[in-house]
Amino acid sequence: MLQELFLHSIFHDRIADYTTELIARVFMSKILSLSVLALCYILPLATATVFANTDKHGELPKAVSNNAVAQVKANNQDYIISFSGLTSGKSFEDAHNYTYVYDVKLQTWQVKSPVPIAKAINGLTGRLASVATAINDTAYVFGGYTVAEDHSEVSVPDVYAYHVLTDQYQQLAAMPVPVDDSVALAYKNRYIYLISGWHNDGNVNLVQLFDTQTNQWQQASPFPGKPVFGHAGGIVENTLVICDGVRVDVHLTKRRSYAAENACYRGEINPKKPSNISWHQVKHPTGISRYRMAARGVINSVTNSKEIVFVGGSDNPYNYNGIGYNGEPSTPSNEIWRYNIATAKWQITYSNISTMDHRGLLELNGKLLTVGGMGKNQKVLKSINTY
Repeated sequence: MLQELFLHSIFHDRIADYTTELIARVFMSKILSLSVLALCYILPLATATVFANTDKHGELPKAVSNNAVAQVKANNQDYIISFSGLTSGKSFEDAHNYTYVYDVKLQTWQVKSPVPIAKAINGLTGRLASVATAINDTAYVFGGYTVAEDHSEVSVPDVYAYHVLTDQYQQLAAMPVPVDDSVALAYKNRYIYLISGWHNDGNVNLVQLFDTQTNQWQQASPFPGKPVFGHAGGIVENTLVICDGVRVDVHLTKRRSYAAENACYRGEINPKKPSNISWHQVKHPTGISRYRMAARGVINSVTNSKEIVFVGGSDNPYNYNGIGYNGEPSTPSNEIWRYNIATAKWQITYSNISTMDHRGLLELNGKLLTVGGMGKNQKVLKSINTY
């Protein structure tokens, strides 16, 4: 965020890729029995690789990153939706408000009505860092920020319900505190939590709770960690997990700076009073923070376990163009973190695809999906990647 702080930001150094290679040493022998025995010394594979596939038939109309994503089922048909974001130029002029809808049955994208804005800010209608989620056949899109040529950024308070079959937006009650780069989680087919995020010139620790039935907001138990933006999280039933993001550090004799925050928190929602969340910190899977991962809660179809899954992201937080606040180009990760709710343990695997700059992770037909994002060399992607 805030370009003026660019040179004053401090972050962890990037780390080497985590991918573990299988190293086997087979000792040659002229004696067959010894050759067979030598095979016992081959080292086992320490980590698993999850193979991701790029769906060329499902390519977006244009490459897009930092886009809010949601999926809905309407008339028993599945749709994937991409709201707003950044096109491949990666300048302030490339922030847009396009809506793309993917018909899963027809395997085609369509350009739909753009995301509205109640009050254009300095004539700007495009926005970055919006968040979205869905309840039944309706997608909900929240906020984002506009960015001007002078790099000034304004958090947008708007909330819209999007009805895919009619291609219509319905304006809803605005956020009490406008946030962007937040996390939106749906609960009980009625409520949506907006957790922490950036508001104009600083992070907030708020958990804002929206009731889709009454079109009203209330404040839930605040986020217990340091307020962050660019974090990620998911929910299964009454349990949610939030990880990482970027905090703001305040100093005595110099300007404030940004720093990667490596911390995960688990919340338990009181089903009788959804505004009450019992929070506690959980062990971080790696100790290295990641920024703008894709995440969601899933029920594992193989083990039937309830998990929160985190995909991709970068260990070097960055401005919207993919260049780190430390001036170094950011690189995407191929890590996949899985948090098992029952055991409170993490499993780390690796994908053959590295991506970052996501705003959500989708699930369809037993597969996890990222839509767009950035790949290597900060390339803005057109693809749907399936895991």
